[in-house]
Amino acid sequence: MSNQERRTTKIKVGLEIHRQLDTEHKLFCSCPTDFAESEPEDKFLRRLRPTQSELGQVDQAALFEFHRGKSILYESDRQTSCLVEMDEEPPGTLNAEAVEICLTAALLVNAKPVDEVHVMRKVVIDGSNTTGFQRTSIVALDGLLKVGEKDVPIQQISLEEDAARKTSQTPQIAGFRIDRLGVPLIEVTTGPVIESPTEAEEVALAIGTILRATRRVKRGLGSIRQDLNISIPNGALVEIKGVQELDLVGKAVELEVARQQALLEIKDELTRREVKPDSLERKFVDLSTVFTGTKARVIKDATSKGGIVLGVKLPKFNGLLGRAIGPGLRLGTELSNRASFWGGVGGIFHSDELPNYGITDDEVKQAKELMDVSSADAFVIVADEHSRAKEALDAVIDRAQEALEKVPEETRMAMPDGTTRYMRPRPGAARMYPETDVPPTPVTEERVAKLKATLPVDPERIAKRLVERFLINDKLAKQLVDSDYLELFERIAGSSKIQASFIATTLSENCKSLEREGFSIHDVHDDTIEAMFRLVDDGVMTKEAIVDLLKWQSKNPRSDPRLGVKELGLRMLTEHELEDIIDRHIGKNKKLVEERGSAAFPSLMGSVMSEVRGSIEPKIVTQKLKDRLAKYTDK
Repeated sequence: MSNQERRTTKIKVGLEIHRQLDTEHKLFCSCPTDFAESEPEDKFLRRLRPTQSELGQVDQAALFEFHRGKSILYESDRQTSCLVEMDEEPPGTLNAEAVEICLTAALLVNAKPVDEVHVMRKVVIDGSNTTGFQRTSIVALDGLLKVGEKDVPIQQISLEEDAARKTSQTPQIAGFRIDRLGVPLIEVTTGPVIESPTEAEEVALAIGTILRATRRVKRGLGSIRQDLNISIPNGALVEIKGVQELDLVGKAVELEVARQQALLEIKDELTRREVKPDSLERKFVDLSTVFTGTKARVIKDATSKGGIVLGVKLPKFNGLLGRAIGPGLRLGTELSNRASFWGGVGGIFHSDELPNYGITDDEVKQAKELMDVSSADAFVIVADEHSRAKEALDAVIDRAQEALEKVPEETRMAMPDGTTRYMRPRPGAARMYPETDVPPTPVTEERVAKLKATLPVDPERIAKRLVERFLINDKLAKQLVDSDYLELFERIAGSSKIQASFIATTLSENCKSLEREGFSIHDVHDDTIEAMFRLVDDGVMTKEAIVDLLKWQSKNPRSDPRLGVKELGLRMLTEHELEDIIDRHIGKNKKLVEERGSAAFPSLMGSVMSEVRGSIEPKIVTQKLKDRLAKYTDK
C-alpha cells in the first residue's frame, strides 16, 4: 500500500476522555483524593475471579485475566484509604460533589441529565480494583460539542471510580497501591465520527477545555487518560487504553491505522500463498535435545529448571514474522505478546530472527529438520515449563490463524512513544451488572436549573477577558485557557509586578516544554510556583531564573524555592558585585577597549552576560556596563 493510500484511508475514531475530579473526598467514602506520600502501612494478598452476568455469561476479557493466574499484593495507608477500598466494608453513598461536577460538564455540552444516577459494576480483574469490578454510572446522554466546523456527538458522560496504582509486576504477583482507588473520575464518550489523527487531537483538546472550564478537575500526569476506539475499512475495532499525553493522541491514531493496514497486507500475502486455516496444525515438537549444549541464555535458564523447548511450524509464513507493522513492531511481536499473556512465558523465538540470541545456524538447521520446515515455512520456539510452553504455542497458532482471516478486535495498551502493545481481548456486555450496595441518586429539575444558572463562563469569553484585563495577546490567552494553569495565572498576574505576558509564557509554553524534556512540573504545587514569582517581586532572583528553578523544583517538589535559589546560585547580584565583574571583564579585554572605545560594548556585553545571566536584570547590566566603559575611555 502506497503512502498516498495510507493517507486517504477512511478511518473512524471515537474518544473516551477520563479526568480525575478535584473533590474533597473519594467517590464512596470520606478518604481524601490525594496520593500517599509515606511508605505503605498495610499489605494484603488477593486472587480475583470472574463472575457471571445476570444471564449467566462470563466476560472474555475477565476470563483472560483470570487465566493468567496472578495474585495481587495490595498496599495501603490509613491517611488515603479505608475499609471501603480494601473491600472489607460496603461503599457509602455516591459523592454529591462529584455528581454536580459531571452535571456541570454535561450542561456545557448540552447533554441531557438522567433522572436518576444508577451505579453499575463493571468486571475488572486485572488487580486494579480490590472488588474485582469498577463502579460506574451514567450521568447524562446525547450531548453535542462543536469543534471547528464539525458537530461531535457526546454519547454519554459517566462518573466512575479511579483504579489503584500499579507499583510492581512479576510473573506471579502484581503490586498495587490503593490510594488512587475510589478517586472520582469523569468519562466523556464521543461518537465514532472523528476521521483523522489531527481531528482526534482537536476533539480531545476541546473536551479537555470544557472539563477545565469547571475548574474542578485535577491536573498533572495521571490525572487524565484518553482511550481511543479506532477502525478502518476491512480492519477491526481496536481499543487503545491509557494515552496520557494530548500530543500522542494523533500519533496513536496514525500508528494504529498503519498497523492495521500492514496486517491487511500480510493477510493478502497469505491469501496469495494459499495458506489455509487447517494447515496451521497444533503439532508441537519437543526440541530439547537440539539445545542440550546451547549458549542461548533464555533456553539454558528454562531447561536448567526442568523446562522444555517446544517448537511449531507455520506453513508458508517465511519472511512474514519479521515484517514491520509499526515502529518496533512486527508480526512476530504480535505472536510473542499473545504467547506471553496466555502462556505466561517471557517471549518466543521465530525463524525470521534466527540465528541470533545465542542460537546457532546448526541448531536452527536441526530444529527445522525435526519440525519438517521447508524454505517457504516459518517456525516458532518457546522454552519454559511444559504446560506454559504448550499454552504459549496454542496462543501463537490462534494469532497466526487470525492473520489469515482478519485484523483481530482487541484492547491494546498505549506506550509512551505512541505505539501500542496487546493488552487483552475486547470486553463484552457480560461484564456489566447492577451495584446493589449504592442507592440511586435523583437528579431533580430544581438541581439542574440551579446548575444552569451558575454555569462557568464559555472558554472563548474567558480568553477575551484575559486579553482585556492583562493585555496579553490572543495566542497566549487561548494557551492559558487550554492549559491547567489558568487560575494560577490569574492569581499571580493579579498581584505581581512582573509583566503578565512573561507569566503567561512561563506557565503555558515553558512548563509544557519542560514536561516534554522529562521534568515533572505537574508535581510542583501551585503555591510553590506562586512563591517563585514572589521571589522575583522581592528582588531575590531575576525572572529569567524561573525556568532553572522550575527544573530544580520538579526534582524537589516539596522543598522551599529559596533552597533551590541557594543551591543553583540564582541569588541576585548587588550592583557593587556587578561593577566588580564588569571591571574584571574590561581588564581582560583592555586592548579591545583601547582600540574601539565605546564600540567594544557589544563584545563586552556578551561576555559579561554569559557570567551573570539569571542573576541580575539585563537592563541593569546594560546601563552599568555603559557607565563603567564611559569612565574607562574618558581616562
